[in-house]
This record gives sequence, C-alpha cells and structure tokens, in this order.
Amino acid sequence: MSTTESRTQTAGAPKAAADQAVRETLEDYTLRFAPRSYRRWTPMVVATTALGGIAYMADFSIGAGIGLAHGTGNALVAIAVAAMVIFITGFPLAYYGARYNIDLDLITRGSGFGYYGSVLTSVIFASFTFIFFALEGSIMAQGLKLGLGLPLWLGYLISTLMVIPLVVYGMKALSKLQVWTTPIWLLLMVVPLVYLIGTDPGTVNRFLAYAGTDGGGVNTASVLLGAGVCLSLIAQIGEQIDYLRFMPPKTETNKRTWWTAVVMAGPGWVVLGALKQAIGVFLAVYILAKVGPAAATEPIQQFRGAFDAMMPSWMVIPLAVALVVISQIKINVTNAYSGSLAWTNSFTRVTRHYPGRMVFVLVNLGFALALMEADMFSFLNSILGFYSNCAIAWVVTVATDIGVNKYLLKLSPLQPEFRRGMLHPVNPVGVVAFVAASGLSIAMYFHLLGDTLQPYSPVAAAVIAFALTPLMAIVTKGKYYLRRTDDGMDEPLLDADGNPSALTFDCHVCHQPYERPDLTACATHDAAVCSLCLSTDKVGDHVLPSTA
Repeated sequence: MSTTESRTQTAGAPKAAADQAVRETLEDYTLRFAPRSYRRWTPMVVATTALGGIAYMADFSIGAGIGLAHGTGNALVAIAVAAMVIFITGFPLAYYGARYNIDLDLITRGSGFGYYGSVLTSVIFASFTFIFFALEGSIMAQGLKLGLGLPLWLGYLISTLMVIPLVVYGMKALSKLQVWTTPIWLLLMVVPLVYLIGTDPGTVNRFLAYAGTDGGGVNTASVLLGAGVCLSLIAQIGEQIDYLRFMPPKTETNKRTWWTAVVMAGPGWVVLGALKQAIGVFLAVYILAKVGPAAATEPIQQFRGAFDAMMPSWMVIPLAVALVVISQIKINVTNAYSGSLAWTNSFTRVTRHYPGRMVFVLVNLGFALALMEADMFSFLNSILGFYSNCAIAWVVTVATDIGVNKYLLKLSPLQPEFRRGMLHPVNPVGVVAFVAASGLSIAMYFHLLGDTLQPYSPVAAAVIAFALTPLMAIVTKGKYYLRRTDDGMDEPLLDADGNPSALTFDCHVCHQPYERPDLTACATHDAAVCSLCLSTDKVGDHVLPSTA
C-alpha cells in the first residue's frame, strides 16, 4: 500500500467517526457548545424545565435520616449550612453555563483541569447521576410495592426501563415533560403539609422538640455529619447546567428575567431542596410512632401518613403512589440524560471515538439497576456521606477557579475554553487541588486520621480545595491553562453584548454549519473544524500546534 493511500485511509477514520457523532448530537448538542440558533426557549421556560428536574423524593429521605439520627435541631442547622455552601459554590458555575452555553464538563476543562484532566470529574458526575437514579428508583419501587403489590426487584426494573423512551429525545422532549408535570407535583406535595399544620398545630411542636436517637442538643459533630450527607447533592448543579446551557443570550431587554432565571434554576434549586429535606424531617417525626424508624425515612410512607390525615382511605395510597411516580419520572429522566452526557464526554475524549449517547444511557441505567438490586436504600447515608467528599472537592475547586483565579488573581482565562488543541491535556491547578481535597477528606471519613476528625471530612474537602486552587495557580503562574491563545480564526468569539457569537462557518470535516465558539482553524487546511470533529480526530491532523 502506498503512503498516500495509507494516509487517506487514516484520515478517513476520524471523518467517519465525526460523521456518526454529528448525526447523533445535533438534537441537543451533546458534548459541545449549544448554538444560539437552537436556543429558542425563553429564560423562564428554561428555568421551569431545570427546576422540574429537582422534583426528586430523595430529599425527604435524606432529611428524615439526618433528623431521626441527630434530632430536629441538628438536622435543620445541617440542612441550612449545606444549602449555603451549595448556593455560594453553584452561582459562578450556573452563570458560566448560562452565559457561555456550555455544560459543567466543558466549564471544568477550562477552569483548572485541562482537556483530559476533567475526565476524572466527568466520572464523578456520572456516578452522581446513577447513585441518585438508583435512590429514586428504589423509592418508586417502594411505592409500587405498597400500591400494586409488586415485588421490589420488579419495581426496580420498571423504574429503570420506563425512562428510556423519554430520555432519548433530549431537551425538546424534557422541557415539555417538566413544564406540564410540575404543577401537579407541587399540588400533591404542598397540600397535605399545609393541611397537617393547619389542623394539628401540635405537630410543629413535636417536630421541633424531637431529639433523635442521639438524644443530645445541637452540637458541631452532629451538624457536620448531617451537612456532609446533604452536601452529596452539591453536584446537582451539573444537572441544572445541562438545562441552563440552553438559555437565550443576555441582552439589555431581557437581563432582569435572564438573571432571575439563572439564579432561580441555578444555585436557587437548593432552596427548594432544603425545604424538602426539612419537610422530610417533619413527616418522619409525624409518622414515626405508626411505622417505626426504618419505614419513616421512606417517602411513600411519609406521604401515605400525610394523605391519610386529610382524605378517605381509598384515595390515600393511589395519591401517594402517584406523587412518587411523577417525582421519579421527573428526576430520573434528568439523571439518565445528564449521566449519558457525562459518560459520553469522557469516553469520546479518551478513545477519540463517539459510540452514541444511547449506549451510555443504557450503561448508566445498568449501574443504577445494580445498585437498586443491592438494596442501596438500606445504607443510603453511608453512600452519600462518602460520595459528598468527592463532589465537594470538585465543585469547590471549579467555583474557586472562576471566582478567585479568574476574577481576582486573573491567572485563569476569563472566558471558558473547552476545545481540543487550545487546552493543555492536564492542568495541575485543578487536578492537584481536587485529588488532595478528596483524598484527605475520604481518609478522614473512613477514620484513617482518627475518630475525632471524622465528622469534619466535608469541611476538609471544601477548605483544602478552596485553599489549594489559588495556591496552585500562583505556583504554576497560570501557564497550564491554555496551550495556545489564538485559535487561528479572525472573527471574535463574542458579540458586542459579550454573548457567544452567532456567526456560522462550515466544518470542513463533517460539512455541517456551526457557530463561531464551536470552531477553530484547522492545522492542515485553510478551513475551520468543529470541536467534536477535533475530539474524534484519532490522528490529530486538525489539531492546532502548541504555542505555549
């Protein structure tokens, strides 16, 4: 075979992979910048869709577990502390996702981790999605067992399979689902709570006085242990950004509604999440005497008890099951969708091959089903307490890079970069901070540094990540952020309003039009190449050389 023929076949391989990727990613712009031409929703429709994804029932279980173990006082303080941390760290991430129309993995690449370094955090986020899919699926299976008498194993299978048709179609289908089901979900959740408080004010006093199995007052160790469990939800901001990346451009005309939507559906998700956790404590205390501590953490039992106080017995179980099923569908389509994006992102970068997002929908669901069959619900708080250390280290590292390294130290590029060839493979700023913070906090969690320090593992994860991220940027002088500063194209990335430019250019590999932020110049042709074709370029023919 001649050299020319060999090179032609070699170059044809990445083109074939790119063509497959293009066909399957243009529905919701998996792995890439979301162009202005696709983002036709209003800020409030995007926000409603994003908030619809937090209809999960896990908050009720999490709150109940903390409250029953440590008492109402410790639980409420723990919930408040965790909510404050989640809101503060989630704000810069949500802003970047909405302003620059990229998901959290793409933000992470240019915020201290590098092109391949962020594969590590993609796996962390993918783990978050299947852990919480399994948790929600377990809750639904409990509901199906109570309402229809189905065995748990069959309930697990049904809760897994039913989301597949919904998650295949991406943002267009999910936005319709979330908008139409949210009012029903809110009605079923709020009405019984208001009724209980209105008809029996003594429930509030019993709730506030509950001391938990620990039997003590408010103390630091109990608060931090509880906050550590709540902070496992810090990675939820990734799922919010999977929707917020479809926000329309921010202009003088819409800036008020734009900011309202970003704050409400970005870090603001935790306000509703914290309220649900507190309600979980309330309902668990309310039904504790009837069902015992084991069942009191199950949302189906909590709402069965609440509905039982306000309506005929024949309506109780159907309504409780309906609430659980609606909630499970709303959140688990998001878990399956976001998880498939995270797995696909990681796999495509490492192998330079795009196997299709549907493959990773099934992979994610397979992991979730295995956790459900292993009865993860029985050791829920242990799983979440361990996982939270990794999630806190990741999110705090990225948030600190944006808030401190970009805006204060100005060592990190202000505009996020995600394209192959523009970034170094690994940036020690984020990778070192994340590995050190998660590693030391996990060691503390498993008592390797003594029993006294164990409750402080989430604090350690946050503090170490917050301190090391700017320190590493100073030590490295910020030289590992960008591999090159010029992408080879004359046209600016941003328009006059600071929004990503809507100018379009054809990618010479896949021959599809893309907007300016999704392209770089090609290293071997006088043409542009899109970010996904760069990702699937096995030979590296199109990747610009380093100038750093």
